[in-house]
Amino acid sequence: MPFFNEVPEVGNLVKIQVKGENHSPHPHREYYHLRKMQAFKASLIKKHGSSASPSPQGEGGGPSPSPSPSPRVYHVTAFGADPTGKTDSTDAILEAMAAAFGGPTERFLMEGIANLGGARIDLQGGQYLISRPLRFPSAGAGNLLIHGGTLKASDDFPTDGYLIDLSSSSSTRKNQQNNKTSFNAQLSSSSFNYEYITLKDLMLDSNFRGGAISVINSLRTSIDNCYITHFTTTGIQVQQGHETYIRNSFLGQHITAGGDPGERNFTGTAIVLAGNDNAVTDVVIFSAAIGIMVSGQANTLTGVHCYNKATGFGGTGIYLKLPGLTQTRIVNCYLDYNGIVAEDPVQLLISNSFFLGDGYVVLKSVNGVAIGVNIVDNMFSGSGKGVEIVQLDESKGPFKEIDQVVVDRNNVKGMKMKATVAKGAAQGNGTSWTVDFNGVLLFPNLIRDVQYSLSTSGGNGFPSHVLRNSSENRVVIESNVAVPASVFVTVSQGVAIS
Repeated sequence: MPFFNEVPEVGNLVKIQVKGENHSPHPHREYYHLRKMQAFKASLIKKHGSSASPSPQGEGGGPSPSPSPSPRVYHVTAFGADPTGKTDSTDAILEAMAAAFGGPTERFLMEGIANLGGARIDLQGGQYLISRPLRFPSAGAGNLLIHGGTLKASDDFPTDGYLIDLSSSSSTRKNQQNNKTSFNAQLSSSSFNYEYITLKDLMLDSNFRGGAISVINSLRTSIDNCYITHFTTTGIQVQQGHETYIRNSFLGQHITAGGDPGERNFTGTAIVLAGNDNAVTDVVIFSAAIGIMVSGQANTLTGVHCYNKATGFGGTGIYLKLPGLTQTRIVNCYLDYNGIVAEDPVQLLISNSFFLGDGYVVLKSVNGVAIGVNIVDNMFSGSGKGVEIVQLDESKGPFKEIDQVVVDRNNVKGMKMKATVAKGAAQGNGTSWTVDFNGVLLFPNLIRDVQYSLSTSGGNGFPSHVLRNSSENRVVIESNVAVPASVFVTVSQGVAIS
């Protein structure tokens, strides 16, 4: 068997002698082992953090490429943060944030937004006590990640504040003003505060002292795999801006898995979407008075499980508060003992969702408008108390402008079906047949389309018949002569006749 005999280094090279029975030295084999030992030596130098000596020349005699610069990772403990949570780490984390903003930038984001190159603020798996909101030192930057730890509000944290506040800071440190006057002047032209900020793998404990995350007028923000609890105002607030994505996260005022004895006293709102084009995906809201409050346009909710304060105790899973301009899609969600409220909905889709425990949908009249509403292909499971799956709140006035409203194809167990499309039948021997749809149709005194057929087995020939009336959600069919007949009727409330 061959063996290797290492001799002392000469310069930067390690000479390898190869010996073995019936094996004469071979130049290619010797070169291979030389390169292998050089690579092994380099790995040891890297592992122990020593300064590497100049790399050997390449095969062609030219210098090897210079090593790439280290990634910009800011460990908060290096700035003095206490990972045990025993002392205040606010200043230290703010210094880490300022350092991240002080690095080199490029101009590959929106105009006026500096690209920080993917800089990372690493919480290193620690728990940090915070006494005031963490704000970036200035607006106008992006491509930054904060991740990997726990932030907890101190007992004197402001009750109207947020642990992480992505809003434009009202003041900038003097040293930053001195060093970056021209930089900040360029940033001021942007209409957004930040772009492509990612908050990931965080636990945020508001300690009943306000909220957790505030995103104000920012673009393409990601909140991913976060656990947010003990808020009193709002867990995540999104205002203005564009495309904030909240994913794979858990929010609750009190930590519970359901059936909490204090459920009646849950307060606060887990998520507020007061901006456009945002998405909440695969999120659990386990305690709050309101799960998600939407007051912006074109938002999407999918895979959301709300079992916050039950509707029976005054809670709401999802509240759409944008009368006359809803434009919201709620798909594949789970409303667990609570429901959805939509004020004057316009362009609303609720589909493929599951409502448990008498959870239902409320269309609430503010100005009497319901246009382009589709509540289809959902499952409702209740307690057998006759709770209607879709209800109207007309306490402020009736719905007057109704068009393209479709409530249909929902399957129901233990609750009362409501729809805008219905079928019925009547039988009798006479000249008049009435089919009453009040038990099924959603809107009172509104039938816009009727289709019917009359089948008779009498021997008096084929009678003349006509739709006589469809008011009060009752369809009346009459014939000119008395016959034994069956009448089959289909009605729709949905589309206004122009």
